[in-house]
Amino acid sequence: MWQRRGVGAWLLAPLSLLFFAAYQFRRALYASGALRPTRLDVPVVVIGNLYLGGTGKTPLTVELVRALIERGWRPGIVSRGYGALDAGPRLVVAADAARNVGDEPLLIVRATSAPVAIGKRRVGAAQLLRRAHPECDVIIADDGLQHLQLARDMEVALLNERGLGNGWLLPAGPLREPRSRLDRVDAIAINGEVPDIAASAPRYRMRTHVASAFALHSPKLRIELSSLAAEQRAHGWRFTAAAGIGAPEKFFAMLRGIGLQIDPLPLPDHFDYQTNPFADCHADRILLTEKDAVKCADNEALANDPRLWVVPLVTEVDPRLIDAVVAHIGSRRPAHGPSPA
Repeated sequence: MWQRRGVGAWLLAPLSLLFFAAYQFRRALYASGALRPTRLDVPVVVIGNLYLGGTGKTPLTVELVRALIERGWRPGIVSRGYGALDAGPRLVVAADAARNVGDEPLLIVRATSAPVAIGKRRVGAAQLLRRAHPECDVIIADDGLQHLQLARDMEVALLNERGLGNGWLLPAGPLREPRSRLDRVDAIAINGEVPDIAASAPRYRMRTHVASAFALHSPKLRIELSSLAAEQRAHGWRFTAAAGIGAPEKFFAMLRGIGLQIDPLPLPDHFDYQTNPFADCHADRILLTEKDAVKCADNEALANDPRLWVVPLVTEVDPRLIDAVVAHIGSRRPAHGPSPA
């Protein structure tokens, strides 16, 4: 529905006008000074999107954190922790259960080993992170573009192949902010083949693909997906691919592009896996995203199912985007790990 302006979209258009009015009122409160954002003593980089749902924010966050660490920075990450039982603010550690802290924050901390904090109020999460980790000299806010309470030094907006959909705000369209918002961000990351969209911010390419898989029950068991596709053809194996992410069709397309024959099983975004969706599945292999795997690992029956294999996403980011981030935040880098205010 959100890719075109059909009957359903037109019926919801009056609600989108109300959404726009509320959006404008909120921004006016900040513009007038009636509400003031909280500025931390370290620079803040916000990664977000206009389109509701998955565009690649978490993979970009992971790659940005890794790149900053390689350049000598000590980043920390704040996230809402969508779906977490604990509303926060709280720190996230690798041993946490996904249901308690959210799948994306847990995936980030396991992928980067950088400090992560969650909280519905990003300001509270960021302040907690600074108190617990005063060595952090930059904060990355995952999915914080619309969270105006936290002042930021740089905004990066993501676009993927869905572009801006039908161009309308929620609920008649997929947008959380008007398309003109792209003129006010500092950079746009383009994930995939994106329709031409007018915006003044500089654009940088990123690419996501898949190459290998490992067994959920024994991560040291790894195989290249091209080899797995050859084995599937040789043995006539049946594969199911499951994805509880914002854009599952992209994951399925990447697997097919390598030559795998799959039965797709799209699940709701942030599906919690407290129930077993594979109980009646007769596939020889079940391929999962990393985001799904962190939750399957909390379910004993799934964690020990030898059919479940995890397919990590490989993300490549234009190094010029990293250069742009460093250029934006360099002047506010603390000299020697100051204590938070």
